[in-house]
Amino acid sequence: MKKKILVVGSGGREHALAWRLSRDVPSPELFCAPGNAGTAAIARNLPFAATDIPAITAWCAENRPDLVVVGPEAPLCAGLADALSAAGVKVFGPCAAAARMEGSKTFAKEIMNAAGVPTARSAAFTSPAEARAALPSFGLPVVIKADGLAAGKGVIIAQTAREAEEAIDSMLVDNAFGKAGAEVLVEEFLEGEEASILALVDGERAVLLPSSQDHKRVGDGDTGPNTGGMGAYSPAPVVTPEMLPRIRDTVILPVVRELAKRGIVYKGVLYAGLMIGPKGVNVLEFNARFGDPETEAVLMRVEGDFAAALEACADGTLSEDLVKVSPEPAATVIVASKGYPGPYEKGKAISGLEDAAAVPGAVVFHCGTARDSAGGTVTAGGRVLSVSACGADLRQAVDRAYAAVGKISFDGAFHRSDIAHRAFGR
Repeated sequence: MKKKILVVGSGGREHALAWRLSRDVPSPELFCAPGNAGTAAIARNLPFAATDIPAITAWCAENRPDLVVVGPEAPLCAGLADALSAAGVKVFGPCAAAARMEGSKTFAKEIMNAAGVPTARSAAFTSPAEARAALPSFGLPVVIKADGLAAGKGVIIAQTAREAEEAIDSMLVDNAFGKAGAEVLVEEFLEGEEASILALVDGERAVLLPSSQDHKRVGDGDTGPNTGGMGAYSPAPVVTPEMLPRIRDTVILPVVRELAKRGIVYKGVLYAGLMIGPKGVNVLEFNARFGDPETEAVLMRVEGDFAAALEACADGTLSEDLVKVSPEPAATVIVASKGYPGPYEKGKAISGLEDAAAVPGAVVFHCGTARDSAGGTVTAGGRVLSVSACGADLRQAVDRAYAAVGKISFDGAFHRSDIAHRAFGR
């Protein structure tokens, strides 16, 4: 009997999750809510928004999936996992109380400080005057963060006092991020190189997936505004193999234990955004879900029965042997719409998808796509495609990803041309 699995979400991360689950043996019967034009090829898309908790819960109550895998942070913070668990449905993803590790940066700092997790010095403010008054004690550059969910855009690294004051005012006075910016963190800037660690967690134990590095800025050479991510690669050489057990024991597990002390059981993936530099390994942020586009690169390397590992997290029976990793590196290049991360047009016809998928080692994940009335694929988001590839070494993985990108075209398409530049710079 085939397993029945629902993946909640509509982006490249969810396409990658569905793709990886489809490779299990035997492959499960897959559903996506709402999915996109890419997931439609391997799953049945359902007409529910990822945040429509009543509709998703009702569908699960009627169709009884063996597992629900929640991709985005918004439904987790809104309590989707709680609603599904209450309905007797097995879910991979933390409860709302645990998802506050992403939903509130102030809460995450409180947990880190209580657990002794290394992180930058910070202070939280709701008063713009008090936040501005605190700036001199943090030096320059300084980091200003919206407390709540801001779709990856609520962090500003201010190079001058004026920039910092403008960032504070935009959040606390001008309401730039709505409720998410009603409280801000002023945080010490840390020097170094960033890396991402995704850890599977079952409430007590943690198994780390391969390291990765995201490329946040829109332009080559890490220039221009921050985005949701313009590409990624795995592994990230800044994270040495010797660091991984230390990261598990000093970053991931202390947080899981501190939450448990407070009666909060963390089950799902815990994403640690790290800064590795002169001050050692420090946590920049935690997320309560798989990163995007890191997931697309990391899952290209994960082998074995992926559903069994996710179910073990939900069941509290996780073990190292459930996660197997290919030694082949992987790289992901985001193809975005002109104007992103600002305003962009939708509905542009996409060509070359089949040719791109035919490049050896390459997979094209859909981020912001839809089907038009004629059955063609069109753009429907700022980040449109997440073109990924594996290779014998990182250079081959990157070259294959770019070869696949070169087969794809749509009006206004653009991408960064320097993914993994830090690794090659070493």
